[in-house]
Amino acid sequence: MKKTTTGNYRWVICALLFFATTVNYLDRAVISLLKSTLSKEFKWTDGDYANIEIAFKLAYSLGLITAGGIIDKVGTKIGYFMSTLLWSLSAVGHALVSSTFGFGFVRSALGFSEAGNFPAAIKTVAEWFPKKERAFATGIFNSGTNVGAIVAPLTVPFIASAWGWKWAFIITGSTGFIWLIFWYFFYQSPSKHKYVTQNELDYINNDPENSVPEIAQQKIAWGKLLQFRQTWAFVVGKFLTDPIWWFYLFWLPDFLESQYGIKGTAIALPVAFVYTMSTVGSIAGGWLPMSLIRKNWPTFKARKTSMFIYALFVIPIVFAQFLGGINMWLAVIVIGIAASAHQAWSANIFTTVSDMFPKNSVGSVTGIGGMFGSLGGVLFSLFVQKNLFVYYRSIHKIEVAYYIMFFVCGGAYLLAWLIMHFLVPKMKPVRLD
Repeated sequence: MKKTTTGNYRWVICALLFFATTVNYLDRAVISLLKSTLSKEFKWTDGDYANIEIAFKLAYSLGLITAGGIIDKVGTKIGYFMSTLLWSLSAVGHALVSSTFGFGFVRSALGFSEAGNFPAAIKTVAEWFPKKERAFATGIFNSGTNVGAIVAPLTVPFIASAWGWKWAFIITGSTGFIWLIFWYFFYQSPSKHKYVTQNELDYINNDPENSVPEIAQQKIAWGKLLQFRQTWAFVVGKFLTDPIWWFYLFWLPDFLESQYGIKGTAIALPVAFVYTMSTVGSIAGGWLPMSLIRKNWPTFKARKTSMFIYALFVIPIVFAQFLGGINMWLAVIVIGIAASAHQAWSANIFTTVSDMFPKNSVGSVTGIGGMFGSLGGVLFSLFVQKNLFVYYRSIHKIEVAYYIMFFVCGGAYLLAWLIMHFLVPKMKPVRLD
C-alpha cells in the first residue's frame, strides 16, 4: 500500500512568523543598545529613559486593546500586514526626531503598531497547526524574539559606530518591508492555499474542537471573554511574567555597562550570548510538552508540568549579583538560563489560549493577555524601577538596585503558575456557543 504524506507547508508559515517576530524584536531592542549615545546627545537621565520605556509599554497596551479584535475580524493576512507596515515606518521614524519628546512619540507609535504581532502570530498557529504541535510551532516562531535580540547587539553598535545612530534605526527598521513582500505572496488561509494538500488540511483540522460549530466571522466582545476563568488565568500569567522579559530587553546592556564597564561594540558578545541561550529555551520549551502529549499525556497536564519546570529554572537569577562579583560571565550565564526559561514559559502560555478557546477568539484573548502583560510592565517600571531601582542608582548603590530586580524576577513565574493552576486546574476548553 502506498504511504500517504501529510504535507509540510504549515512549517513555511511558521518560518514567516519567525521572520516577523525577529524583525519585531530587532526594532524594539535598538534603543537599549544606543542608550549611552542617546543619553549624551539628549542629556537623558535614567528617569528620562524609563519614561520613554513606559511610553512604549503604554502604547503597546493600548494597541493590544484593539489589535486582537481587529485581527479576529479582518483575518491574519490583512491584520498582520498592516501591523508590520506601521511598526516598520515607526522604527525608521526614530531617525527623524531630535528631542526627548520626539523619542517618546515614535516609541509610542512603535509600541502601538507592534502590538499586532503576537495576536496575529498566535491566531495563525491556531489556524495552521493541530493542538499537539502548537507549542512547538509557537516555540519556533517565538525564538524570533531571541534572534532579534541577538542580531541587535551584533549589528547596531557597529552601524552606529560607522555611520551614526540614525542609520541604526533606518537599516533595522527597513527589514520589515522585506517581510511584507514574502507575507503578501506566500500567505493564505490553509483551506484556500494552493500548496496545502488535502492530507495536510485534514491533519491540521483533526482536533475534536473542529467538530464543534464555531461562531465563525462573529467578533466576540471582551466583556464575554472576561467572564471566563480561562481568560483570567492567561491574563495573570502574562501580567506577572511579561515585565521580566521587558526588564531584560531594556536594561541588560545597562547592567553590563554599569557593573562591568562594558559598552559600545564590546557589549555585543555577552548580550548575544544571553539571547542565544534564550533561543534554545524557546524551541526546547515547545518540544517538551509535544513530546509528553505524544506519550499520551493529557494536553493540560503536559502543558502545566512543562511550565512548572520552566518556572523553577528562573529561580537561580536571584544569585546573579553574587556570581557576577566572582566573574562577569557567571552572571551572564545565570541571566541567560533565566531568559531561556522565560522563553520556554512564553511558548507554552501563549499556547494555553488555543488550548482553551476556539480559533475565532484566539486573537482577542491573546490581545487581552498581552495588554495586561504590558500594563504589568508599566507598573513594574513605575513602582519598582523608577522608585527603588533609580533611587538606589542615584545614591550609588547599583548593586542593591539590581539585587532587588533579580529577586523579583526569580519569584514571578512560580507565583504566576500557582495562580493559573488555581484558576484552571485542568484547563477545560471554553464553549462560546
